[in-house]
Amino acid sequence: MLGAERAALAELSKMSAASQAERAVLEDEFNWLLKEEVHAVLKQLQDILKEASRRFAVPTPGMEAQLKQENFILGSSTMDQVKGVLTLQGEALTQADINIKVAKSSQVMHFTFRDDKQWKLQQIQDARNHVNQALQLLSSRDESYHFKTGAEVNKLMDAVMLQLTRARNRLTTPATLTLPELASSGLMKMFTPPMPGDVMVNFYINLSKLCLTVYQLHVLQPNTTKNFKPAGSSVLHNPGAMFEINNTKFEVSHVHKVECVVPWLNDTLVFFTISLQLCQQLKDKISVFSSFWNYRPF
Repeated sequence: MLGAERAALAELSKMSAASQAERAVLEDEFNWLLKEEVHAVLKQLQDILKEASRRFAVPTPGMEAQLKQENFILGSSTMDQVKGVLTLQGEALTQADINIKVAKSSQVMHFTFRDDKQWKLQQIQDARNHVNQALQLLSSRDESYHFKTGAEVNKLMDAVMLQLTRARNRLTTPATLTLPELASSGLMKMFTPPMPGDVMVNFYINLSKLCLTVYQLHVLQPNTTKNFKPAGSSVLHNPGAMFEINNTKFEVSHVHKVECVVPWLNDTLVFFTISLQLCQQLKDKISVFSSFWNYRPF
């Protein structure tokens, strides 16, 4: 019996020694991960996000001519009531040339931006700001910085991923607006000749597309407003939506949406996806080591 116990103890001792040796190897691998691989991933992330940030380039005062102006033709495969050309320079629409065919008369109305006006696309501006915040987080941990724990790396990755997710969401989720908000928007004062009171427009980004929505309205007569129900907030309002502004009630009679693809917006969305995957892969590697430290066979 004593011999059997000794043999069991000897086997346990061997297992313990093997476990300690394995642990030592894992600790070396983990230290290498913290010292070398984390910084390699951070450098890769910085390179990708600098490329994304370059796509959002904003002109410095007096240097506007250095930022390329791009013209995009608005179109729809199903209708020709709205046609136009938009000029995009970074985050700003610097010119819009729009033709709208009036539903009732087939008359074509022509509008352009006033020479003294530009329309800032807030979605692009916000996305760029989030990318730059992510870059600041990454540059705060240069190659000389030594990460001491996996939790410290995870905290940094979570903060970077939050900024990248917000940046992506700004491009994939346009703001919702009520019709009165749209009617009183500064965008309505951008055009020459001025937009008539029965036409409203809205510009927004949806993924890699720059979209223009045109609403044609008609005034609701006082004797037809018994069933008046104001529409709520939406990205795109449907015909039949009602609203009131300046004591006048309107109903949307026609809605036209046209769009164009902006290739560099598609690039930035791809950069966001790759960067988020890199962050998650690094977190997963740290999780593998953490699960081992938490496992105690003896």
